[in-house]
Amino acid sequence: MNSTWIQVFIAAFFEVFWVIGLKHSDSFLTWTGTAICIVISFYVMIMAGKKLPVGTVYAVFVGLGTAGTIFTEILFFGVPFKIEKVLLILLLLAGVIGLKLVTKDKTQKGDVS
Repeated sequence: MNSTWIQVFIAAFFEVFWVIGLKHSDSFLTWTGTAICIVISFYVMIMAGKKLPVGTVYAVFVGLGTAGTIFTEILFFGVPFKIEKVLLILLLLAGVIGLKLVTKDKTQKGDVS
């Protein structure tokens, strides 16, 4: 796995925080944190999209963000655990992993990575 895919995972990590922040923020500080997570998430995703196919980057970003948000809400916010929901998330993650495995990195002239 190269550094560009790590950027996609970092973007998805911050996506989980801003999505949860949109639902649970109730003060200036938490709204500020949510806004910062949005900026970081999209900036890192856009940078990854410069070296990987944008459609694949976006699909992986959204898939991992969705899975992370749902699992976080189950673990920390008391959302009921439903096996159907978990199985569908696992199916989504299988598709995301499949996309990652079949996607070739773009190489640009002058890249050292």
